[in-house]
Amino acid sequence: MPVTIACALAAVTSAALASQFNEKNEKDEGKSCSNQTLHGDYGLTIEGLLNIPGPGTQIRGVVMQSFDGNGHFTQVDHVVVDGTPPPLPWTPGSGTYTVNPDCTGKAMITIPSSPAPPFVVYFVLVDHGREMRQVVEGNAVTATGRRVK
Repeated sequence: MPVTIACALAAVTSAALASQFNEKNEKDEGKSCSNQTLHGDYGLTIEGLLNIPGPGTQIRGVVMQSFDGNGHFTQVDHVVVDGTPPPLPWTPGSGTYTVNPDCTGKAMITIPSSPAPPFVVYFVLVDHGREMRQVVEGNAVTATGRRVK
């Protein structure tokens, strides 16, 4: 029974989010996104569970990503893993991104100080590119934020 309730809640939540996303995009009817849509600095909040062996590892953090409008970005983040602060106050990273005409996209993030391979992130842009929502591939980690300049 709890699984059925969880599935029903997930379906309702997904439908509501899709409806909200479509309503926002209908206002932008006739507009198309591109790499140029994603430019400037975006402040995001990160939270979720990392998919590593054993029980999920909870993370929370903030990131400032600076997009150049040409498919490249840099970032600094402060991510707390299971209550443990990062070794550096701000961890730098960089990567590439592609924005599709329907305002969806994909990015690859490399953190030089991390032994992990680059992260693959899928995202959607809303409100004429002023807002971004991300999810990290293979993990239950999401990020949401807005353009700050």
